[in-house]
Amino acid sequence: MKIIKDAQLSLVCGPTSRLPELDQLQVAFAGKSNVGKSSLINALMNRKNLARTSSQPGKTQTINFYEINHEIFLVDLPGYGYARASREAQAAWGKLIEKYLRGSKQLKMVFLLVDIRHDPGNNDVMMYDWIVKSGYEPVIIATKLDKIKRSQIPKQLKTLREGLRLLPGTVIIPFSALTKQGRDEIWEKIDSLTGTGTPEETD
Repeated sequence: MKIIKDAQLSLVCGPTSRLPELDQLQVAFAGKSNVGKSSLINALMNRKNLARTSSQPGKTQTINFYEINHEIFLVDLPGYGYARASREAQAAWGKLIEKYLRGSKQLKMVFLLVDIRHDPGNNDVMMYDWIVKSGYEPVIIATKLDKIKRSQIPKQLKTLREGLRLLPGTVIIPFSALTKQGRDEIWEKIDSLTGTGTPEETD
């Protein structure tokens, strides 16, 4: 298990903000408004509510930089696809995400979160294509794993792979914020790319 010695919200970047110039490596998390990004990030940081979760989708309207162990940033991108948000707001979030994906010099990996229970939506497909066109090989995190039966998992993963039209070899990691299944696999993926691994806990 990843040892988290320190985790904190260090920076918040809004639509009119300049992107921060940071020395630490960064991994980013994208997904629609109610897919569970905050719950995932809390699980990765081994914190209950550092990343604020909300029953109202669309609350994350900024890019939030969470610093882990003073060595890497987990970057929470604004949720997309919230129907009640104005077109102006959605456009601003889109431009903010695009600016970050194309402008961050230390961004090493992008995770795209999708709900394992449902077919990918048009916004999910667009975001996947967007990430690929920005030069990254996104890792797919299939959230809300605890909401389906174990026997349904292979079928739903196939649905996600076909619906997103994933490139061959694209990694999908099923994840549950409730049971934390998938947490270690996500950290292994991050550490393998960034070289920020720490010794495993022995408890």
